Amino acid sequence: MRFISFVFVATAAFAGNYPAPIESDFVVHDFQFKNGEKLAELKLHYATIGTLQGDNAVLIMHGTGGAGKAFLSEQFGDVLFGPGQVLDATRYFIILRDGIGHGKSSKPSDGLGDRFPHYDYEDMVTADYRLLTEGLGVKHLRLAMGTSMGGMHTWVWGVKYPDFMDALMPLASAPVEIAGRNRYFRRMVIDPLRGDPVNGLRTAVYTLTMMTSSPLQLQKQGPTRDEADKLFDESIKKRMAATTGIDMLYQFDSSRNYNPAPDLEKIKAPLFAINSADDEVNPPELGILEREIKRVKRGRFILLPLSDQTRGHGTHSVASLWKQYLAELLEVSK
Repeated sequence: MRFISFVFVATAAFAGNYPAPIESDFVVHDFQFKNGEKLAELKLHYATIGTLQGDNAVLIMHGTGGAGKAFLSEQFGDVLFGPGQVLDATRYFIILRDGIGHGKSSKPSDGLGDRFPHYDYEDMVTADYRLLTEGLGVKHLRLAMGTSMGGMHTWVWGVKYPDFMDALMPLASAPVEIAGRNRYFRRMVIDPLRGDPVNGLRTAVYTLTMMTSSPLQLQKQGPTRDEADKLFDESIKKRMAATTGIDMLYQFDSSRNYNPAPDLEKIKAPLFAINSADDEVNPPELGILEREIKRVKRGRFILLPLSDQTRGHGTHSVASLWKQYLAELLEVSK
């Protein structure tokens, strides 16, 4: 199968304390989705940091609506990728891809609109596998990890390609089909967008904001009515400008048949699943991880307690709160 790799470019205005990311695109021709739909050219955008040397590749996968560049933030990249840090980019080859339908990868808003193939999480992982193996020459991963949707993709990687990695770390996720309030939340995003991708966007963004925010942090940031109103207006405006209705519809609908639960015993690599106590998308009172982690041969569940530093569902991107567990995972998976 042919692929095209375009010119590599360094990320503009990069200010991290580690080697500058190099961006490029990988194009798969005649990509067939699980439902039988095809795309003549599927473009996968990605950035890499460091140099591939044997089995030192690390795949980090973003959440719903995000992109790989999110991991270049001060609270994530600067904490993990710098000299002497857990994922020191002079030692590891870090891969930050934009999943199908996200960032600079192929997505509905590029022109096909609702004629774009209806991808799901397995399609996204299959495409990532081809990017790694055919596009980047990666034969084995030292680590696969991800946040939120990327955390769910990490579970899919574990059951779909159990021999391909040394370690797995899903953050802010659960290894079961999306049901209960989580499904309610997604329907509250999907339904208004399906009815009207333009005008339904505000309703969808309102729902997403409530489910993924932290009451403690919002109270600190907006301690008065006027400050809360200002924060609300700015936050909603920023979120609405960051996406389009049709892309968001596809992004949330792609979780429709996610369910690695029947195959958890297939996971071979050590796996540390990390959630936070204030995550309303994956509330700890459901007890899902405590139950399911017992089926993962080398699995461990870590629940981060509520603190002044946690950020609700967004705790997954505050690396200082869980980097010690990542270091431990890398040690036990040598």
